[in-house]
Amino acid sequence: MPRPTGNVRLKAARVAAGFNSQQDLADALTQHAREMGIRGLSIGVRQVRRWESDNPPWPQPDCQRVLVHLLGQSMEALGFTPPWGSDGPYPDPLRRALVTGGATALGLTAMPGRTAAAPQPPTAGVDFQAVTRSHRRLYWSVTPTQLHPAVVAHATLGCALLPETMDSTRRTVAAALAETYLLAGRIEFFDLREPNTANDTLLLALQAAGEADDPLLGSAVIAHMAFVPGWVADRDGALERMTAARTYARRASASAEFLAWLDAVEAECETRCGNTRTALHLISHAEDVLAVGNEHPSPEWMDWFSPARLAAFKGNTQMIAGHLPQARESLLEALASMTPAEDKQRSVVYGDLAAVEAASGNPEQACEYAGKALDQLSVTWYATGMDRVREVRRALTPHQHERCVRDLDDRLYDWSMTLSALSR
Repeated sequence: MPRPTGNVRLKAARVAAGFNSQQDLADALTQHAREMGIRGLSIGVRQVRRWESDNPPWPQPDCQRVLVHLLGQSMEALGFTPPWGSDGPYPDPLRRALVTGGATALGLTAMPGRTAAAPQPPTAGVDFQAVTRSHRRLYWSVTPTQLHPAVVAHATLGCALLPETMDSTRRTVAAALAETYLLAGRIEFFDLREPNTANDTLLLALQAAGEADDPLLGSAVIAHMAFVPGWVADRDGALERMTAARTYARRASASAEFLAWLDAVEAECETRCGNTRTALHLISHAEDVLAVGNEHPSPEWMDWFSPARLAAFKGNTQMIAGHLPQARESLLEALASMTPAEDKQRSVVYGDLAAVEAASGNPEQACEYAGKALDQLSVTWYATGMDRVREVRRALTPHQHERCVRDLDDRLYDWSMTLSALSR
């Protein structure tokens, strides 16, 4: 007889629970989510079909909780393969507990090998949060490979503290833990170029934000998760995450700045998917949102966006769309508006200006901007900035025998820059 195909474990659990069709299970999961107090979760038959396929995707945290609670089995017993690996940056038992158990595993159960500890004093939340804030500021100046281990260690401490806190202290620790995981995920994605690891880390950030009941922080995490499919031109995956991010932002009465940033994130994903016209419409909407404003303040942890950053987003999209004069204007505006705290982003803007000049047939000007990007990278390393310089160098191939391009090569491939690039 032919061997069964698909996720036979989930199929068996579904039938054993009395759900004869995939639609029956989808309806039951949606209803059960409401009964568990999980707001806004709707599971369709298409999602159940994917879970019962040969290679079922690892469900989102809220879906995991409902599946386990309704069917009475662990995720592994239901045929799902966890996304973590034994060589990842987090201890395997910790990652397993965090990812599979949702909010409960973030603090309501003891870790293997640990005994119950006395409750932490209220100052523990403030102290843990203070280190999180320091890491946030250090991101803009410290080498990513040096900062990342400290951020991960701080997250591990937060996971240990959370079961020992209560009430407002618990929410403070959970929110700071979510921000810490968000920072780790940002470093992994933008600086270390590890998108799969970043996606796993951002899932942990989302679970911690749920434990803190902080929908705005949850929205920020999900929007960052949209970059992962967006970067590989998976438009459906990116838009699905952006829809979720906007839903969480509505629950939190987000600031105009935050809403404009969501537009900018979606615009970058659309640009990566080749839809520059849609991206430019989104950026125009973001500019209108910032101009009108609203009464809601931005959270202190949102230090990655400003009108100058929006102008940089705009310039990059205009450049890719072939609107070179407009791109040059937008990028120069971004450069002029950036504060010293935004120096890390300058390498990206210089790189885009170099690309504009290369596309305009101005190799000397392109090399000058690329050199300025390398100057900035020697001070504050940023993998995204180096990617821009490499793209410019490829665009300058027709001019590679010119003196300015050969001088750029001497800088791009000197000992320090080569080692910096290859060691990351």
